[in-house]
Amino acid sequence: MLSPKRTKFRKQHRGRMRGVASKGNTIAFGQFALQAQDCGWVTARQIEASRRAMTRYIKRGGQIWIRIFPDKPVTMRPAETRMGSGKGNPEFWVAVVKPGRILFEMGGEDITEEIAKEAMRLAQYKLPVKTKFISTDKNQDETKNSKKSQEEVKQ
Repeated sequence: MLSPKRTKFRKQHRGRMRGVASKGNTIAFGQFALQAQDCGWVTARQIEASRRAMTRYIKRGGQIWIRIFPDKPVTMRPAETRMGSGKGNPEFWVAVVKPGRILFEMGGEDITEEIAKEAMRLAQYKLPVKTKFISTDKNQDETKNSKKSQEEVKQ
């Protein structure tokens, strides 16, 4: 599972999740992606479960990029402990996700849109946030490029 090798401080404040993602909200590596639609904490276990579901479905054919990393420690107190005596110990790690954040990307020559869509569907069942499937449309990019070249020829 994913976790930081070392951190400056053992414990963090919980914080609040407001606004939309300003970083990591565009497809950077693959052709298909899973984008978060609401806020939430995604644990390292959930990321690993999603990754396994996608990898098994595509039969290790294409490539998967994980665009989130669980770098926030979540502390918990032991069960049936009285109030007081400080903050609990770090139990697991989470990634803070805001709307618009790309969670996973997928690409490769043998990955079609149908395969990617189904793999991402299996992955989103493992996640606590609402997500949607997005893709880079190569056809639209090609038509834009051809229109530009036709305009250049006219001039």
